[in-house]
Amino acid sequence: MREFVDSLRHSLAGVPGAWTALSVAALIVAAWLASILARKVIARGVARLMRASPMRWDDAIADRGVIHRIAHVVPALLVYAGIAWVPELPGGVATVVRNLAVAYIVLTLALALSALLAAVNDVYLQRPDAGSRPIKGYLQVGKIVVFVFAAVLIVAVLIERSPLLLLSGLGAMTAVLLLVFKDTILSLVASVQLSSNDMVRVGDWIHMPQVGADGDVIDMALHTVKVQNWDKTITTIPTHRLISESFRNWRGMSESGGRRIKRALHIDQGTVRFLALDERDSLKRFSLLRDYIQRKRQELEEWNRQLAEAGQEPVNTRRLTNLGTFRAYVEAYLRHHPRVHQGMTLLVRQLDPGPTGLPLEIYCFTSTTAWGEYEAIQGDIFDHLIAIVPEFHLRLYQQPGGVDLERGLARLASAAGAQG
Repeated sequence: MREFVDSLRHSLAGVPGAWTALSVAALIVAAWLASILARKVIARGVARLMRASPMRWDDAIADRGVIHRIAHVVPALLVYAGIAWVPELPGGVATVVRNLAVAYIVLTLALALSALLAAVNDVYLQRPDAGSRPIKGYLQVGKIVVFVFAAVLIVAVLIERSPLLLLSGLGAMTAVLLLVFKDTILSLVASVQLSSNDMVRVGDWIHMPQVGADGDVIDMALHTVKVQNWDKTITTIPTHRLISESFRNWRGMSESGGRRIKRALHIDQGTVRFLALDERDSLKRFSLLRDYIQRKRQELEEWNRQLAEAGQEPVNTRRLTNLGTFRAYVEAYLRHHPRVHQGMTLLVRQLDPGPTGLPLEIYCFTSTTAWGEYEAIQGDIFDHLIAIVPEFHLRLYQQPGGVDLERGLARLASAAGAQG
C-alpha cells in the first residue's frame, strides 16, 4: 500500500497542487465514510439496543436522536486530525479548517445536549404528577444556557481567543442582555410562580376572556401556555400574563365532584295568592308535599287558634300560599333527585322582584362534572319545573310575543263586535 502511494505521488510530482488536491479529496471521502459508519451502523445499532431494553429513559434518548447527533462528531474529529497530514497545505488554511471542525463539534454537542433535555422531559411526562409539576419551562431555560455557552465557544474558537475573555466582556452587555431577554426572564419567573403555587396544570380548564381563552390547558412551555378552546381553536397565552392578570381555573369544580346549577324561574307576581282549603288538600296528591302540607297545617292551625283565643281579627291569620308551596315542592324535588349532589349547598330562594317578575332561584350542584351530563341534568330539572308550575296556579313571566298580541287584538275585535 505504501509503495502504491509513493508511486502515485511520484507520478503527480509534475502537476503543481495535484497531490494536495488528491489528499484533500481522500480526507473528504474518509470523513464521508466515517459519517456513514457512525450514523448508519453504530448509531442505529446503539439505538436498537436501547429500545430493546426494558428501561424507559433510554427509549426516550433513542427517540430524540441523541446518539444520531453525537455520531456527527466522528467525521469532524477525522477532519480535525487529518487536515494536518495534507501535504503542501498553507498553514492558515489548515488552521481555519481545524477551527471550523471544532466549531462544528461544539454545535453538534450542543444540539445533542438539547435533545437530551427534551428526552428528560419525555421521561418526566410519564410520571403521574407531571401534569401538576411541569418542568418543560426549566428545561427550556437550560437549553438557552447551553446554546449561549455554545455560541461563546464557537466565536472564541473561530477568532482564536479565550472564551473567558468573551465572557468577561458580557458584564458590560448586561443591560443589553436584560433588554433582549426581558420576555424570557419574565416567563421564567412566571413559570416558577405558577409551578410553586400550583396555579395551572396541564389538563386544567381555565377561562381568560381578555385573551379569548376558554378550554383545557394542553401545553405549558417557558414563554407560552397553550389552551384548546371548546371550539377546538388554540389560544396561546404569554406565561407572564397568567401572573399579572386574572383568570378562572375550574380545577376546584372538577375535583369537588359537583357542578353548580344557578338559574331562576321568573314567576308572574300577579298569580301569587293564598290557597283555598280544597286547593291545599288537592296538593296532597303530590307525594313530595304530603309531609310539608301536614306539618304546615298543624303549625298554622296552632297559630290561628291562639289568634282566635286572643280575639284577633281573621285577617291576621296565616295561610298557605301557592308560591310558598311551590318553593317547598322544588326543594323536595331536588332533595330526592338522584343526580343532584346532596352533600353540597342546596337552596331554593326568592330574589328581589323586578320588571321581569319574581325570580325563584334554584341553587344546587349536580353529582357529575361532565359537561354533557351536567347540561342534561339541568335541562331535565327545569323541564319538569316549568311543566308543573300551572299545578300550583302560578304562571311564569314572559314578555308578550306575536301570538300574545294577536290574541289580544282578536279579543278586542270580538268585544267591539259584541258591543256593535
